[in-house]
Amino acid sequence: MRFFAILNFMKYIKELFIILFISFIGEVLRYFIPLPIPASVYGLFIMLLCLITKIIKLDQVETTADFFLLAMPITLVPASVGILSAWDFVKSHAWAVVAIILISTVLVMGVTGSVSQLIIRKTEGKKK
Repeated sequence: MRFFAILNFMKYIKELFIILFISFIGEVLRYFIPLPIPASVYGLFIMLLCLITKIIKLDQVETTADFFLLAMPITLVPASVGILSAWDFVKSHAWAVVAIILISTVLVMGVTGSVSQLIIRKTEGKKK
C-alpha cells in the first residue's frame, strides 16, 4: 500500500516538474523577447502548443493542473482585500466601476462566442 502512495506522489512531482519547466521556458522567452508580455502568458501559450501537438499529453499534467485550478480562488483574496482598503475611492466611483465591469463582461462574452463559432466552423469545414 505504501508503495502505491509513493508512486502516486512521484506522479504529482513529475507533473509539477513539467508545469514548472514550461513556466521556466516562459521566463526565458520574456527575457529574450522584449515585448510587454508577462512570462506566464508565454508559458500558457507554450503549454497550449505542447498539448495541441501532443508533445505533452493531458494525463501527464492533468492532476496537478486540477489542483492548481482548485487553489486559484485563494490567490484572489489579496486583490479583494486591496479593493476593500480602497473602498472610499471605489464607493465614490461606483457607477463607473459597475459600467466598466458590465461593458467588459459583455465584450469578453461576445469575443469568446465569436472566436468559438469561428473555430467550430473551421473544424467542421475540415471534416467535410
